[in-house]
Formats: sequence, C-alpha cells, structure tokens
Amino acid sequence: MAKDIFDIIQDLRADGLPFAVATVVETEGSASAKAASKAVIDHEGKIVAGWVGGGCAESSTCEQALACIESGETAILDIDLNDEMLGVGMPCGGSMRVYIEPVLPKPALWIMGHGRVAECLCLMGDLLGFRVVVNDPGIDWSKYPNATSLITDDLDYTQLQPKKTDFVVIATQHKGDHESIKRALESEAVYIALIASRKRSGLVLNYLRESGTTEEDIRRVRAPSGLDLGGRTPEEIALSVISEIVLLRRGGSGMPLRDKLRMQWEA
Repeated sequence: MAKDIFDIIQDLRADGLPFAVATVVETEGSASAKAASKAVIDHEGKIVAGWVGGGCAESSTCEQALACIESGETAILDIDLNDEMLGVGMPCGGSMRVYIEPVLPKPALWIMGHGRVAECLCLMGDLLGFRVVVNDPGIDWSKYPNATSLITDDLDYTQLQPKKTDFVVIATQHKGDHESIKRALESEAVYIALIASRKRSGLVLNYLRESGTTEEDIRRVRAPSGLDLGGRTPEEIALSVISEIVLLRRGGSGMPLRDKLRMQWEA
C-alpha cells in the first residue's frame, strides 16, 4: 500500500531525521501545481513524497528547503515561471509562491546522575522542548516523570551516545563523573557540562589531561558549568545550567535585555 504524505512525515519524525515540508500557497498562470500541493524534502535535498510542480519549480524549492533545514527558519519562496529555469531555455509560464517549513528533530538533553539538580534539569529540559534522557542506576519514573527515557543499566556509559546537536550535563555527584565526561568527549555533542565544585572540576580536568585527552577537547568541558546567577539551591543551580544551554542554543548575548536594547538605540 502506498504511503500517504503524512505517513512519510511521521516516519521521518520517528527516525529523528531533519526534513522540510513545502506547500504551494499561491499560483498564477500556467503553473502545474495547485494551491495546497505539498512535498516532503529530506536532508539531502530530495523530494521523498508529494509534488510542488515540474522541473521549473522543483529545483528552486529543494535548494531553499536545504537552506531552511540548515538555518531552522521558515521561508516564503516566490518562483517566476516565466523565466528560463534550469538552463533548458524554455519558460514554464506563470508564477507560484511556496511556503517552506523545516522540521528538525528535538535536541536531546542527556542528564548523567541523580538528585535534586538532575530532577530540576529534567523538568526544565522537558518544558523547553528537549528530549530528556536520564542515565543513572539509581533512578525511576517517580522522580523523573518528564523524562523521555531512563537508562539504568549503563555502568560503563556505553549508552551515552549524544549527537552533534545534543547537550550533556554530568551531575553524578563525583560518582563516575570523570569516566562519563571522557565518554561524552568521544561524541560531537555541542555542550558538555560538569556540575561540581571548583576543586572537583579541577581534579576531573586533570584526570582528563593525564589520560591523554587533548587540550582542545578539555576546553569543550564547561566546568564549573552554568551562568553566574548567584544561585545556591539545587533549583537555582539547575536554572543557571539550563540558562547557559538556552544561551548557546539560541545564540544569545547574555546581556540584560534593557542594556542590549539601549545599545541598539544608541547605535
């Protein structure tokens, strides 16, 4: 049985693959596609389901879809089909407007460890749209109801396999923090943080050096982690770490918005 376009979308989401959905929102003239025509374009720029017109429109749509997947931003594409498209020397006629929406997999927040800080990180991570994975032998769903998944049988951290877009927070309270960080550094995770005292952080970083970890990799570890919010309680510590994650993920400046706006006004 042929799959419906929405079945294809569901399959891609389940596989955690980025893609884009292109929808024709307006046409004029002899455009072959009609309003509401849709196509699903994968991360390689290929249409895997649906249709938004012939060669005149397909190439431009796929090119813009790749740009949207890269940037994470939507786009409106105006295609003049009266131009000679694709070098074929033959205009298609008419025009069309296509709305392109990227669909990106949720980044994962890997929380290594247990305790109140880990519990708060789990709650906040879920609220912010992360796929939360908590890894520790001493956890259960009663304390981490907002997690996407729990890992309780990973004593050697082999299941810690973050992707490039994922965030890793080590909150093991000294138990295996050096080993879990070493494992995390084998990945391309965008963020690797250690929640520990300044003294403990120094010991872990020295362990990494002595075990042959390069200085370039050691600089990837945020230790101590989080923004300087003056936090003291577990909840405040979790907030400072999540704030740093949001800052990195969204490309913020960390400045008070009032001061940033004042600088923009004065520029």
